[in-house]
Amino acid sequence: MKFGVVVFPGSNCDRDVMDALKNDLQQQVIPLWHKDRDLSMFNKQDCIVLPGGFSFGDYLRCGAIARFSPMMQSVIEFANKGGKVLGICNGFQILCESGLLPGVLLRNSNMQFVCKNVLLIGENKKEKKNVLKIPVAHGEGRYYASEEVINKLEKEDQVLYRYCNTAGLFNVDYSPNGSTNNIAGICNKERNVFAMMPHPERACNSLLGNTDGRQVFLDLFSIN
Repeated sequence: MKFGVVVFPGSNCDRDVMDALKNDLQQQVIPLWHKDRDLSMFNKQDCIVLPGGFSFGDYLRCGAIARFSPMMQSVIEFANKGGKVLGICNGFQILCESGLLPGVLLRNSNMQFVCKNVLLIGENKKEKKNVLKIPVAHGEGRYYASEEVINKLEKEDQVLYRYCNTAGLFNVDYSPNGSTNNIAGICNKERNVFAMMPHPERACNSLLGNTDGRQVFLDLFSIN
C-alpha cells in the first residue's frame, strides 16, 4: 500500500506522518507538493494523507485556503472515484472545507489551544473497542454539524472515534474541545474518506512511550 502525504505551506506534521508510515509501519510513502496535481501513481488501494499543521497560516478559516490548492482538486477527484483519503487535525478541517466530509471544526469550547494526550474509543462496528491514548494539538477541534447530519452519521455508523475515559465511557467532560457527541473522527458513507483530530502518527514508536497510534492505521487500512 502506498501513502501520499500532501505538504501545504504551514504543514508541520507532514514529516511526522511520513516518518511514522515509512519507519514505524514499513509503508511506501510519497510526498506531494500542494501546487502539483499528479496522482497517477496511486490506485484505489492506496491512500492520500492530509497532515496536521496550519495550512496557509489558518487564515480566513482553518483549511479554507488549502481546499483550493491544485493538489486538493486532484484529491477530491481521487476520493470521488473511490480512492482512500485520511485527514488528520488540519487535514480534517480541509476535508470539511472541501465538502468531502460534512460538518465543521469550531474553536475549542474553552477558547484555548489544547495540547495533551487524550483517550479514544473506536465506535465504528468494524473497529476494535479498545481504548487508545492519542495526542491532540489544536485550537479549532470542536466538531459540529446540524442535528440532521449528526443523526445521519450515527445511524450510518460513520463515527469512527469518540473521546472517552479509561473505561471507554464518554460525555462532554472527557472531550478536550466540546465536540458534539464527543466525536473525534468520522468517515464518509462510502467509507473511503476518513478524518480525525487526534494525531496517531505521534504515537507509533516505542521511543515515544506510546504505540497506540499504530492501531488506528491498522483499524483504518488493515496494515501491520
